[in-house]
Amino acid sequence: MIASAFPLLLLGFSLGIRHATDADHVIAVATIVSRVRSLGVALLIGAMWGLGHTVTLMLIGGGILLFGLVVPPHVGLAMELTVALMLIGLGAYHLLRIYRAVRRGEPQAQAAEHHDGHRHGVGWADRVFGGSRVYVSLRPLLIGVVHGVAGSAAVALLVLTTVHDPRWGLGYIALFGAGTIAGMMLITGMLAVPFAYTSARFGGMHRALGAAAALLSVGFGLFLAYDIGIGSGLFTANPQWTPG
Repeated sequence: MIASAFPLLLLGFSLGIRHATDADHVIAVATIVSRVRSLGVALLIGAMWGLGHTVTLMLIGGGILLFGLVVPPHVGLAMELTVALMLIGLGAYHLLRIYRAVRRGEPQAQAAEHHDGHRHGVGWADRVFGGSRVYVSLRPLLIGVVHGVAGSAAVALLVLTTVHDPRWGLGYIALFGAGTIAGMMLITGMLAVPFAYTSARFGGMHRALGAAAALLSVGFGLFLAYDIGIGSGLFTANPQWTPG
């Protein structure tokens, strides 16, 4: 039984790696990683994003597999809209940070540690908790949870068309999540290289890269919001939703 299911589970892991490369995922983590100067922190961000995504997939996808939960179109589209709103908010927040840094005349967009020991150009949460590894981990974890909410129905429906035993279905989702974690760690590691390099040597280029990532996040979020709200008819009586 295990031998016959192994190719299916391997497929789940492979598709999880592929899933990590979805545009909204890459844009979200690129915006976060734009502030990172350490490869280790970037890998932690990728792992925590993937973990949050996987936990949500297991909870919602497991509910669909085990208990036959049905996601109505309005609910499914609303779940996807949360990703669009999150991308807009994330990008806007980072643009605000860059604007504040430029206004203060700081050489880099990242929060700088000045001679008085205070961090400037950052939000209150960064000032209070910025040095905590738990805080650094919590943000990508929550963002991963949001993405997992939007994608859980699609993954569960894919499993339902392939696996007839719910236990193997849960195993498929778990390995799909493991693949997503691995893929996202690889992506964040690759994204961190130009940001870390320019942060130490080219302040203007580093700021431009961070602004580009933030603008892309806002722009793609607005596109998704329009496509979901207007194109798919979320705010109409007959929404059209195809999980994917």
